[in-house]
This record gives sequence, structure tokens and C-alpha cells, in this order.
Amino acid sequence: MVQNLHEGGANHRLTLRVPGWPGFEPGQFVMLSAGACGSVPRTDPLLPRPMAVYRTRQDAQGTLVDVLYKRTGRGTALLAEALPGQQVGLVGPLGRCFELPGSAERALLVAGGTGIASVYELAARLMPRGDLCVLLGAATAQDLMGVEDFAALGVELQIATDDGSRGFLGQVTRLLEAALAGREPGTSRIYSCGPTGMMRRCAEIAVLRDVPCIVSLENHMACGFGVCLGCAAPLSDGSYALVCRDGPPFDASTIAWQGLP
Repeated sequence: MVQNLHEGGANHRLTLRVPGWPGFEPGQFVMLSAGACGSVPRTDPLLPRPMAVYRTRQDAQGTLVDVLYKRTGRGTALLAEALPGQQVGLVGPLGRCFELPGSAERALLVAGGTGIASVYELAARLMPRGDLCVLLGAATAQDLMGVEDFAALGVELQIATDDGSRGFLGQVTRLLEAALAGREPGTSRIYSCGPTGMMRRCAEIAVLRDVPCIVSLENHMACGFGVCLGCAAPLSDGSYALVCRDGPPFDASTIAWQGLP
């Protein structure tokens, strides 16, 4: 581990040097050990945590992998206590990537909470194409993640907070509705990651505006590659998909939203 920065509130930024990193595509994730790996095996907590690959960078010694996370429970608390020089277990990259928009489509990236970490690399990849807007939401300004990084990309960036402490006062989906106003069907594509209610509302707006919507689900999981079956998500046809293996990105119209927590 290279650094483990506390960025205010519950937000943390972890940077790992990963030998032999094979590269990744926007939307993929890794499984990280719940804290640093010690000389004595620990069983509390035992299971790793799924984390989006925020971005990667190169230095003279190889590849650096950045992960943004929030300290919310026992596992992330242990991860937040890990120190530079210690080792963190990592498996990945895992999962499928985002399908990129068509050349005539404007990409609208709508993210909230820890879901913000899932869309930074997508924004970076799409930036050279232009016609891109990033909409970030959180409960308060302190809960926002990575805002300065998105701003440094030079993307069109809009922010909403529930308490109005930064940007628009209200839900980020209100900004999405405004961004789609007056645009013809087939000229936009929504990408969304964050709280289930936010993604569900993005899916509803997409239907009303007749535009495609891709959501990246954040179900709990234990293995990351389809063995434990802990991340099953209900689909609108009555079947189930595994978020780790079949996602995390899904066409929003295929999700049975009433079955998600």
C-alpha cells in the first residue's frame, strides 16, 4: 500500500501498487481484504469487500490502483486503519465493463455516494469524445467524493446535495431531468451508480424520455466471481443475475427494482 488518505467525513482514498496489474475497463471492480494482511490470519471479519476501481496511474515502479471508499462498518474501519507499507489483499479486476455510448449519444453520468467511484474512469475515457455531462449527488458537501478529480478532467460537472451545502439543493435526479429537457429520443444515454432509489429513479426517467439507461449495481458479495451466489439481483423476466459475474453494469430496464433492497 502506497497511501491511505482520510479525505473528510467517512471518505477515504486508498492507493495500492499492484505488480502485474493487467489493466481494466470502466465499471470493473476488485475484492479487497478487510484491512491489512497480517502475519497471523484473521477471521473477524473474514470476507473481502467489493470496491470499484476508481482509476489507475503509472509511476517509475509500476501501476498504482486508486480506490475510494467510505468508512461504514467493521471491514472498512479496519481498511481505514491500514498504513503505508502494509499489504492489502486484492483480487481483480472482476466483472463486466460499461458499454460505451454511440457516437451520436450524449453521455449523462449520474452518481451518488460510493457510486461516484464507479464512473470516474468512464468519464475520463469519454472526455475526448465530448458531449458528456457528469452529475454527482450526496446528502451533504462532506459526503461528496472525487469532485476535484472530475473537475480536473474538464468535463461539464453539476453537483446536488440534499441539504444544499454544495451545488443544487435537492436530489441529483432533478439535474438529470433538466439535462434531458428538450433533447430528442436516441440522442442521450444515462449511466448511473449509487443508492438503489437514485438508480431506480434514473431508470424511470429513462423510460419517460425514451433513452437507454445503464446502471451499475452495488449488491453485497462474498467472492466476486459467481461462486457464493450472495449478490443475486432479480430481473424483470423473473430470473436472477449475479452482479459480480453478469454485471455490475446492467440495462436498467432488465432489473426488477421492487426486489432490490
